[in-house]
Amino acid sequence: MSAPLPHTAPQAPVDPFAPGERGIAEPHPARAALRAAGPIVQAEAPAGGPVWIVTDGALARQVFRHPHIVKDPARAPAHWDPRTAGLEPTAAEQPSLTTLDGPPHTRLRRAHTPLFGADRTAAWEERITELAREMLTGLAAAGGTVDLAADFTTRFPLTVLCDLIGVPRDRVDEAIAACRGMHGGPAEVAAAMDAFTGLAAAALHGGRRGLAAELRDTLQDSGAEADLHYLLFTLIFAGQLTTDPALGYLLAHLLDEDRAAPADPDEAAAEVLNRHSPAPFSLWRFTDREVELAGVRLPERSPVLVDIQGINTGPDGRIGPDLVFGAGAHYCTGARLARIELIALARVLRADLPGARLAVPFAELRQTDFGGIQGSRLTALPVRLRG
Repeated sequence: MSAPLPHTAPQAPVDPFAPGERGIAEPHPARAALRAAGPIVQAEAPAGGPVWIVTDGALARQVFRHPHIVKDPARAPAHWDPRTAGLEPTAAEQPSLTTLDGPPHTRLRRAHTPLFGADRTAAWEERITELAREMLTGLAAAGGTVDLAADFTTRFPLTVLCDLIGVPRDRVDEAIAACRGMHGGPAEVAAAMDAFTGLAAAALHGGRRGLAAELRDTLQDSGAEADLHYLLFTLIFAGQLTTDPALGYLLAHLLDEDRAAPADPDEAAAEVLNRHSPAPFSLWRFTDREVELAGVRLPERSPVLVDIQGINTGPDGRIGPDLVFGAGAHYCTGARLARIELIALARVLRADLPGARLAVPFAELRQTDFGGIQGSRLTALPVRLRG
């Protein structure tokens, strides 16, 4: 008979899921405290009960690739309320890239991979750059101060996504409203999901040719149209949810007169992604049997998170940039697209709007931590685009 595993994880000294507001240069109050507590720490989950948080980069990579730490919400603690926990439907209820594991996930990912491969995304760069130029110069033409957190960082990635997926351009406002509705109560979320269904249908019918039609043709008869609608919803919502705040932070750092951002747009984008991880934590993962991590015993159905932002901003954070988009089988499908959007924005700002300036000192910019496993976003980004 094997001896029991000897250790439990230390308790987190702070609540890592608390909402709050802080200056743009202020570190998150939980990141350093979690790292100092150990490579894996235990905290109280927003939906109740323990959650194990990994704060070490090497251990994080093990988690991302562990065969018994899975994404399917069916393995979440039995007492969790899915809405309180922010869970998607289970893989059986609604197959998706973010909930399937094993061979079913591999098959679905193979259908998505050609759509977001290096050659395809490189071919989009000119179009994405032109969209950034069109939108920023349009805002600049009005003169005065514009809040880019309100008027640009949400609209730009959704315009790109709608353009690529095949959603008509005149429905971008619907996509913006639907994304915002996902943060409301049950009625607002239900209305938002109905809106996403309408956007997906618009991209799939009427002879439109975009990524939605390509995905349909690739999957063929492997699922119902409702399943395809859900896959398109995840592409649109996830693409806005993470890229939107990253664009705001990039603009703020590019316009910081007290500190020169890297001259190379690719390096500037990488630095911002590392410093302000769009997702501070990985999405939820769960053990499907008893698992040992770093000498800590995790019972079956234990929720596990990777502290991506804490790892990326730690003393040995250079291990971190790849973790911005995860690792292993669930590495973010849209990572290349997100980077191209950031790089395109940096190029346009420097080439077309060299006189752009922050309308307030950089140190006065504020960011909101939404709480739970959600990320942070600038509360406002007032800019004079014509100097």
